Amino acid sequence: MTATLIEKPAQGVVLKNISWQTYESLLKDLAEQPGVRLTYDRGTLEIMTPLAPHESSKKILGRFVETVTEELDIEIRSLGSLTCRREDLERGLEPDQCYYIDNESVVRNVEQINFNQDPPPDLVIEIDITSSSINRMELYAALGVSEVWRYDESRLVFYQLQGEEYVECEVSPKFPFLRPVEVIRFLEMQKEVGETSMIKAFRRWVKSQIE
Repeated sequence: MTATLIEKPAQGVVLKNISWQTYESLLKDLAEQPGVRLTYDRGTLEIMTPLAPHESSKKILGRFVETVTEELDIEIRSLGSLTCRREDLERGLEPDQCYYIDNESVVRNVEQINFNQDPPPDLVIEIDITSSSINRMELYAALGVSEVWRYDESRLVFYQLQGEEYVECEVSPKFPFLRPVEVIRFLEMQKEVGETSMIKAFRRWVKSQIE
């Protein structure tokens, strides 16, 4: 089977007719290049290089999750852009950030997570600044990720997996006091203050909501 270039999106390429074995080989070859992201969907492979705003947004949203769980005294396992793949589904991708929350104790001491037997992350952060040519939400649903935060620089949406599809939620299913509008309010503070000051302000707000 011959690989075919079908598209060249901004900062990346999309290839058709790529075998699962080739995908896994590329994952190994590019393991030392964290700036490259691979998404695989049943023979279609997208290779992307995220832009700087993408990296900044994923880190900040990740810090929000970590701040909330600290204040709620919830144990988590944060695994960043852990490659989530299942050969039986012929699908794989790397979230921008991912967290085990409900299933933290299940994977706490698991060195190499095997998605054929271990649960998927409970919460994934997806930065949609440079649009993917593959429907990554479908891949998260197939893997069984229960909650996805999706941000496109102007809008943040919380999604909950219901059946085989995601439904938009007014509040985070994991943190019911947290609304997208509040998170955006703190994100916009970056225009006026530094990151440390913004996180401190967010922490104070979280404490006011849970006390």
